[in-house]
Amino acid sequence: MPADTGFPRADVENDFLRARRRQTLARLVRRLRRAPDDVNVILPFDEVVAALGMQGERSLGLQTIRVDSIVGTVDSRRDLDRRFRPTSSRVRERWERLALAQRRGESIPPIDVYRVGGLHFVKDGHHRVSIAVATGQKLIDAYVTEVLTTVPADGIRRRGDLLVKSDERLFRSRVPLPASAYSKIAFTDPWSYAELSEAVEAWGFRYMQDERRFLDRGEVAKRWLTEEYTPVVRMLRAADLIGSRTEAEAYLRVACERYRLMRTHEWNDEVIERLRGRRIR
Repeated sequence: MPADTGFPRADVENDFLRARRRQTLARLVRRLRRAPDDVNVILPFDEVVAALGMQGERSLGLQTIRVDSIVGTVDSRRDLDRRFRPTSSRVRERWERLALAQRRGESIPPIDVYRVGGLHFVKDGHHRVSIAVATGQKLIDAYVTEVLTTVPADGIRRRGDLLVKSDERLFRSRVPLPASAYSKIAFTDPWSYAELSEAVEAWGFRYMQDERRFLDRGEVAKRWLTEEYTPVVRMLRAADLIGSRTEAEAYLRVACERYRLMRTHEWNDEVIERLRGRRIR
């Protein structure tokens, strides 16, 4: 951070221009690296919560939070990017006025945020966050409201990740399992969650036919996990058929290949060896 000039008004002007240059440079770097268009777009709170599934909220009061955990906004604004750097000069007057007040020691109220997992979304105080980022501030005081969601916010880095979270949420509604089980079922392709939902429901239908009794979604999911998924993944791991994929991706791939190649829904050592011989990687 460059040294202050000793003239507060000149210093805040320099802070704003430096923040604008950083935002412009970040946009250029994204283009040169051919990164996704949304990598620097501020995350919209409503879309994040819709993808994760809102269960409730609770006030946590005044807390000190990390500035780098603030990634989104309740407003549909475009004047700031994902790191709260100004994307235009439209915010300059208010930005510099607040920054000047801070430098002169005036009292600045805490910001208001929603907390979703480890992420924070600004309700009030966007310019204060932007100034904190520009001046290298690590912590900021905030009134925090925690939002509880069906799917955890882990792994959300950009807007495109919300599609995966949305499909994961739908999978959880169709295949109700304990939270510990969901941590083992992960896909990089969001469509795979829908495919696995169909596979579990088909497995449940065959199971009910064999048992000659009806089972609800919860019971089907529980039996699929213990009698199908867990033992099959164990066999795949022993046969070195997981590879670089997640175990859920490996299961879904070989489950589809099993029926396509062998016309069977059974699992045993012979089936695994035949699939291995087919180089299912």
